[in-house]
Amino acid sequence: MKHFSKFLNETYHAKDGNVPKRKVPLVKVSQEKQKSDIQKDTNFSSFMRSGLVVLSVILLASIAIAYSNKAIGTNPVTAVFSNKISNKELPIYCVDTPDKKVALSFDAAWGNEDTQKILDILKKNDVHVTFFMTGGWVESYPDDVKAIAKAGHELGNHSENHKQMSTLSAEECKEEIMKVHEKVKELTGTDMHVFRPPYGDYNDNLIKVTRECNYNAIQWDVDSLDWKDYGADSILNTVLNHKHLGNGSIILCHNGAKYTAQALDQLIKGLKEKGFTLVTMSELIYEDNYEMDVEGRQHQKSASGTDSSN
Repeated sequence: MKHFSKFLNETYHAKDGNVPKRKVPLVKVSQEKQKSDIQKDTNFSSFMRSGLVVLSVILLASIAIAYSNKAIGTNPVTAVFSNKISNKELPIYCVDTPDKKVALSFDAAWGNEDTQKILDILKKNDVHVTFFMTGGWVESYPDDVKAIAKAGHELGNHSENHKQMSTLSAEECKEEIMKVHEKVKELTGTDMHVFRPPYGDYNDNLIKVTRECNYNAIQWDVDSLDWKDYGADSILNTVLNHKHLGNGSIILCHNGAKYTAQALDQLIKGLKEKGFTLVTMSELIYEDNYEMDVEGRQHQKSASGTDSSN
């Protein structure tokens, strides 16, 4: 292949479709200058070849390292007692545990028509769950809050006004959390310790504030999609055949969704048939001595600081 510098110093003539004939120099050049140009071309060619070799080696090494990390399942983790991963704060989506247990949870932000029916089904199946309640719901249905607590279920915080918390300042986030906290404390004498951000919306600021308020921020890895009102069978199929359902899963339902109460009895039976025990959120998560992976999964650390699940 000719270098571009040669093309610039040469003139080509094509005739009758024949291959262009080699030029004659535009300017007459001395023999030494020609030799010098040839030497420069040779040096440049060698330099380019060396550069390509070096780049190829670097590329192959990078591919090998990436493949090696993938093969051994390398996941970055954080220090003990931290929800931080890759400089980002994370809520708890699920828990790494050898026990076949899952946490069933209900967000209570609107309506109470089916609350008592849900409590009756839970009692019949001897199951305790976690209800995440907004301040508005607590204020509208104080007797239901008391009934939930009396039945032995866990009371969880779902913010005062169900706002998108990532848009709020640290002080506003704290106010959203602590207002409903005080309402529930006054009604039941209970200090709540688990918080679910409305809409699953969060940022680093919110997770830090949540921790400062002595709460664990909770998400989910199995969404029942009951809020879409597709029917009881849809809820059962979505949860029981969910690709993420497994030990330590957190299941999201809503007490005010149209078909949730209708599906609940079969949902509990289906989970039990799969060998799962249903527990409250605080019975599932690790309160301390843990680390998080990139999926938002909690891993408990042993006393020596190693992952106890390994």
